[in-house]
Amino acid sequence: MTMGSDMTETIGAGFLVRWLAAVAEDVDREADRLTELDSAIGDADHGANLRRGFAAVTETLAKEPPASPGAVLTAAGRQLISTVGGASGPLYGTLLRRAGKALGEDGEVTRERLAEALGAGVAAVAQLGGAQVGDKTMLDALVPAVEGLRSSYGAARAAAEEGALATVPLQARKGRASYLGERSIGHQDPGATSSALLFAALADTAVAEGAA
Repeated sequence: MTMGSDMTETIGAGFLVRWLAAVAEDVDREADRLTELDSAIGDADHGANLRRGFAAVTETLAKEPPASPGAVLTAAGRQLISTVGGASGPLYGTLLRRAGKALGEDGEVTRERLAEALGAGVAAVAQLGGAQVGDKTMLDALVPAVEGLRSSYGAARAAAEEGALATVPLQARKGRASYLGERSIGHQDPGATSSALLFAALADTAVAEGAA
């Protein structure tokens, strides 16, 4: 994390590597809860799948640290797609790969630029899954989180957590949970919950590096 001539904080590759390592720690800690949520309206494998996927991401990035923020996200997304089964691997992989592509090869980026890139990733996720906000999916946390990130890391975290909680009264219209119809009402969406973990880890990483 450095300061440019205009006093704008910039993010390097190392910051994003540490972010994804924090995500892996949070997912590992919350894996049982994610699986419990998924057992109610899904395949009961969300926690285990993400734990395996983000552990592999951390290992890959540690072995060969990418040189740019875009390369970090691209490598992480590729690893998730190849490691994680079910829907979560392609969706999270698409999110990070598309964001990495949007960042390009610049050595450092601003928080606002990261928000734009993640926004491009979220749009790709929406297209891949054919979902939108209100369908009781990860988008209910991702969309407000990206909008919040334009203001601050803390705002992104709060918006993601609020979005995840807001899925409880919704009826699922996409994904495995949609097969349950009205029985999906009253359960928090596991994908939105894990998406909130991503932005909680991002905010924690920023605080640790004096950027929040």
